[in-house]
Amino acid sequence: MWMDLIIQNVINPFILFFFLGMLAILLKSDLDIPQPLSKLFSLYLIISIGLNGGYKLHQSGLSVDALKALALAIFMAFAVPIYAFFILRLKLDIYNSVAVSACYGSVSAVTFITATSFLNSLQIEYGGYMVAALALMESPAIIVGFILLSIFNPQNTNEERSWNQILKEAFLNPSVFLLLGSLAIGFSTGEKGWKTMEPLFGDLFKGMLAFFLLDMGIIAARRLEDLKKVGVFLIIFAITLPVFNAFVALLLAKLFGLSEGDAFLFAVLSASASYIAVPAAMRISVPEANPSIYVPMALALTFPFNIAIGLPLYYYLATFLI
Repeated sequence: MWMDLIIQNVINPFILFFFLGMLAILLKSDLDIPQPLSKLFSLYLIISIGLNGGYKLHQSGLSVDALKALALAIFMAFAVPIYAFFILRLKLDIYNSVAVSACYGSVSAVTFITATSFLNSLQIEYGGYMVAALALMESPAIIVGFILLSIFNPQNTNEERSWNQILKEAFLNPSVFLLLGSLAIGFSTGEKGWKTMEPLFGDLFKGMLAFFLLDMGIIAARRLEDLKKVGVFLIIFAITLPVFNAFVALLLAKLFGLSEGDAFLFAVLSASASYIAVPAAMRISVPEANPSIYVPMALALTFPFNIAIGLPLYYYLATFLI
């Protein structure tokens, strides 16, 4: 069953466009996506998933299931960067341990969006509140990372400067702000609002996702060269930690009675790693950390693994456990 899901997932047009982008760089093609278009695709996907999630949340209401899912999401957002930090300290200095653990404690919105498309292809239902879980899980890891740095390296931390900057990055970074705003708009306008926006943010979603994943494949392939600086330990970490996080998330989902679709998305969120919001914050708050370590780990290793193999693996585990 798992291998069938992997094959079905890999031959999905979205995933194939991602690998087409990687192949273009590996074969030294001139294929490129202009930066303004790349940013437009990102903004579109965030608004689309936020509006749709808000609409679904409006339909279902803030139920007990929603509160359980959101509470579990916040728990994992704080727990993952803490134990990831202590694992990384076996090989890395404090600065790089903080940066990498923060990336893996946060989430990838694109991985989540791809996961929702995966569920839609299987006709599996999930709650709109999982979009709120995505938004809630993006920022806590940045705060945890800064706290860990303050505790374990207090003599080199300028708390006044860093706290102001890191709080702004955590709660007002564009992706979190736009996602929460879109979620609120979708929730407040309900079915009428969604029907108005559906021709643009519903019907065109799959096409825009294909464009965005093509661009992500190009970017990921360009980061492959940086993996030489990472080392075997971190390569193994970038693959095994997401699987471990997903398994822990699924056990919690089973314990608290989440549905199959919600449990799968919760596992995907727990297994993903941020390669946009957190790296931007780390450049400000932990400039001593090396971006050529934590960015290619999240973008060139964990992201391709998750969308090609991770999604069917986590779904198989969800069906087995839930």
